[in-house]
Amino acid sequence: MSEWPGWILSFAAIVMAIILHEVAHGYAALALGDDTAKRLGRLSLNPIVHVDKVGTIIVPGIFLLAQAVSHLGGGIFFGWAKPVPIAPWRFGNPRRGMMLVALAGPLANYALAFLSLLALHLTPALPNMERAYALIFIGYFLMANLALGTFNLLPIPPLDGGRVAVGLLPERLAMVWARLERAGIIVVLLALFVLPSVLDTFGIHVSLLGAWLHAVGDPIFSALDTAAGHPRDLYPLMRLLGAAGGV
Repeated sequence: MSEWPGWILSFAAIVMAIILHEVAHGYAALALGDDTAKRLGRLSLNPIVHVDKVGTIIVPGIFLLAQAVSHLGGGIFFGWAKPVPIAPWRFGNPRRGMMLVALAGPLANYALAFLSLLALHLTPALPNMERAYALIFIGYFLMANLALGTFNLLPIPPLDGGRVAVGLLPERLAMVWARLERAGIIVVLLALFVLPSVLDTFGIHVSLLGAWLHAVGDPIFSALDTAAGHPRDLYPLMRLLGAAGGV
């Protein structure tokens, strides 16, 4: 099998996961009384309206290209779509509304991961070549949704988990925590990507992101796998992606 169809399928799976995450935010806001995303055409499944040139195309593309050139295979992909516009003052309870809208993104990713597992009940009926391509796409879509949902649950604004934390904390503490909104993404990038690289140069191997993804994502994956009935093709999928360096 040529490598490039696999890279194209994995790129498509990652972009779809990112975009559907944002669409979920928009639909949650609409359900709570804010139609801003709908009026601006952001509830569409057309990927063009959600594309952020840097976050949706360049950054995931760099991850994939670097891994293709180096033959290192999968790993962790990072990217984002153009944020869906939200007007929290349109909610009856703005603080609670923002919490629910934030939670909708990761929950959508976990729902899509569950659907991916269910789809694996159908792949054994496909011819060998079609089955292989289907497993590659489903595998990357499954991993992208699990990783994206779990990453966004980090309790640091502006990530979804941070906004959920703001909704749950006592009001005074929530106001303090919400002030991290502007600098939070810098804190996340420094702590999860820069700091481990610096420590690695001193022979200290620490992966805070990996620890978070395993601590939170692994139990969720196990629960989804059980709920999906342990699809038979999950194990050939893991072997296929593992052989390609994808897991």
